[in-house]
Amino acid sequence: MAPYRTSICTGFFRHPLKKAPQRDPAQALTQSRPFKSSQQSFHSSAVLMATKDWSADQYLKFESERTRPSRDLLSQVPLRSPKRVVDLGCGPGNSTAVLLAQYPQAHIMGMDSSPAMIEKAKASLPNVEFTLDDLKTYRPSEPVDLMFSNAVFQWVPYENRIGIITNLIQTQQSGGVFAFQVPDNFMEPSHVAMRSVAEEGPWAATLSRLPLWRRPFQSPQELYDQIKPLCSDVNLWHTYYQHVLDDHEAIVEWVKGTGLRPFIDPLSSEERESFLKAYLDQIKKVYPSSYDGKVLLRYPRLFMVAIRG
Repeated sequence: MAPYRTSICTGFFRHPLKKAPQRDPAQALTQSRPFKSSQQSFHSSAVLMATKDWSADQYLKFESERTRPSRDLLSQVPLRSPKRVVDLGCGPGNSTAVLLAQYPQAHIMGMDSSPAMIEKAKASLPNVEFTLDDLKTYRPSEPVDLMFSNAVFQWVPYENRIGIITNLIQTQQSGGVFAFQVPDNFMEPSHVAMRSVAEEGPWAATLSRLPLWRRPFQSPQELYDQIKPLCSDVNLWHTYYQHVLDDHEAIVEWVKGTGLRPFIDPLSSEERESFLKAYLDQIKKVYPSSYDGKVLLRYPRLFMVAIRG
């Protein structure tokens, strides 16, 4: 069954302010305090992420859930037999495996800036070509029919995203496809809680000096206006996944592999343990337990499939 989609979402949601005596905990956390100025806080975490390599094992604790968006994205790619396919930011190779299954006759390549991820990908798919590279400087040696990216561009600095995407599209020939999906959860309770906890406790001074804060991803309107001049067709949609996790601790484990890293990587082991405990306390307030003890983690993602004109 196809996931629920909408093409008119604005990229993130806001809860309306209410003067009610009691509010939903998730709503209260979302409205906790205004964001800092763009110069102080809305910096990409990409600089910080470069200081420590990714953990492929942590990332793959939820391999099925993290791979499903790759399949949903690929289902909308209108190519039957591309000759050359590149998995941009291939991670541990889970998305590359999806591409390989769909296009077994294609020359498929994967690139990533993480040595740990590339090592894991090579071990998983030894017959696929993987290279260590950076999106800012990566250029294929020859035109690529399908450029595919699963949950990568949210880590690119906000102001550089469109430029990198359009530069890559311009290397493609007419009919080439550029497809990506990214988490669009800047205003989800899980991520609002990260910023809230970061501003409290003994780690606040340390984290305030670091380029932690990501801006929301560009809206569908912004993407369309910037990408369409290069493309004959641009297909945009949102999907809201409801991941059924065992408990609140599982939510923490999920985001430890991605969104929490800019917050906990700079901390000492003692501060890290205290931060995670405070974060877990917040998560328990904003995500209710289901009747069977499990917890639903709402996870919005933004998708785009563009065909080069």
